[in-house]
Amino acid sequence: MRILNGVEMRKRQQPHIEGPSEPPGAPRPSTCCLCWCGCCKCLWNQDRVEHAERQTCTKMDSIEATEEQRPSLEEVLSWSRSFEKMMHSPEGREVFREFLRSEYSEENLMFWLACEDLKKETNPTAIEEKSRIIYEDYVSILSPKEVSLDSRVREGINQSLEEPSSHMYEEAQLQIYTLMHRDSFPRFLNSSLYRDLVERKRSTCLET
Repeated sequence: MRILNGVEMRKRQQPHIEGPSEPPGAPRPSTCCLCWCGCCKCLWNQDRVEHAERQTCTKMDSIEATEEQRPSLEEVLSWSRSFEKMMHSPEGREVFREFLRSEYSEENLMFWLACEDLKKETNPTAIEEKSRIIYEDYVSILSPKEVSLDSRVREGINQSLEEPSSHMYEEAQLQIYTLMHRDSFPRFLNSSLYRDLVERKRSTCLET
């Protein structure tokens, strides 16, 4: 009988663990030089996943921080000098719309935006459909969102409905634009909504 030395004895005493058998041709798990098994508990794999997650979070934080800074303080202050500039700013229109909603006159801005959209339309079928919707939503006396237009402008719109065009609401749009500019805009600039926005932007600039 052959006498086993100490090394052979230790090898025989170590348990043999077999993994689940794999069908022929099955792809081997992704491994690295630091991990022969490719298991999910590998420290190298964990570090790689955590590094990727940190990069993703950093990118998302950067995007969110940029969005929070919009609009800039300079842009917000420029609105007080130009109603037109505010109306052509998506952020400006959104803040102004919030103010109009508090005064129950949000339909004025919505009507103006609908007219702007109609003026960009070139398809005759779409022009007819959109002009009808604008009339039903903002011109008809039966609509809860009816805007304030004088009788002469209303009569012109009624005549245009027979042959609608992309510019059929142009005069009505100008009338509502002037109304917002002269009536709602001064109150907006004096509102707590606008003043608080300016202060927040100033505080942000001081912090950075």
